[in-house]
Amino acid sequence: MTATTLTAITPRGPFSLAASVRFLAGFTPAGYRGAPDGTVLRLAFPADDGHSTVGAEVRQALGPGAAVEADVTGDPGAARAQLARILSLDVDGAGFPGLAEEDPVVAGLMAAYPGLRPVCFHSPYEAAAWSVIGHRIRMVQAAAIKARVAERLGQRVVVGGESLYAFPTPLVLRGISRVPGLPDVKAERLRALADAALAGDLDAARLRAMPVDDALAHLRTLPGIGPFYAELVLIRGAGHPDVFPHHERRLHAAMAEAYGRSGIGTDAQARAGISDRWAPYRSWVALLLRTRAAAMTW
Repeated sequence: MTATTLTAITPRGPFSLAASVRFLAGFTPAGYRGAPDGTVLRLAFPADDGHSTVGAEVRQALGPGAAVEADVTGDPGAARAQLARILSLDVDGAGFPGLAEEDPVVAGLMAAYPGLRPVCFHSPYEAAAWSVIGHRIRMVQAAAIKARVAERLGQRVVVGGESLYAFPTPLVLRGISRVPGLPDVKAERLRALADAALAGDLDAARLRAMPVDDALAHLRTLPGIGPFYAELVLIRGAGHPDVFPHHERRLHAAMAEAYGRSGIGTDAQARAGISDRWAPYRSWVALLLRTRAAAMTW
């Protein structure tokens, strides 16, 4: 399939592709092995249409707010919209730096990770599949299983001379009988999630248009998706920019450390009082907090 150069995506507000690449390199579910200098991002993923696969080589000119371009295989229009969501470029971030004026913790996070926005799963479908695969097993084990599923059932795409394997499309995944390394119940849940994706129940635009509580309740009706993973799918799958994760204990511990208030870890009202100041970018600040907390444990 011939690659097509997309029209440039101009970030609204600070954005650094290099920061995104560095984040992905340390994010186990992504299994990303990219260029060490962070100048190019190469991806392969199932398209939002449920049956095709996209390959993309993404670049950014010098400067954290410079335009982003990509060579893609697949439908350019659909790929552009999906890439923008994956990199959180579909959100107007012009107001994000303003949060630092009222919150020294946020100011420090922005200074430590300039231009970093959430790098999302390729789709809510893929985030939900990861949630099922990774439930109650070690993250590195889950990442290895997900990679094997991609190599066995996904489409191979050559991106910038590199062979990548996309996670299988819902049309393919719905036909699996078993997944090596996973119990049968997880294979059954993956098939059900594939059907849900094809039925539109994991459509990113639909999820983001719903009131947050309604979207989370809807996601919790899907097999294998509890409260924690419902938040993950909405925030990191659909790319919702303004959801505070109420079920992510490591984030709550990171907040307690950052704000010097040990009681935050067990006080939902105190967490809400702080996180409400982050609106309309609660998801973004939460990511920066977790990123710093993870770096401090290495």
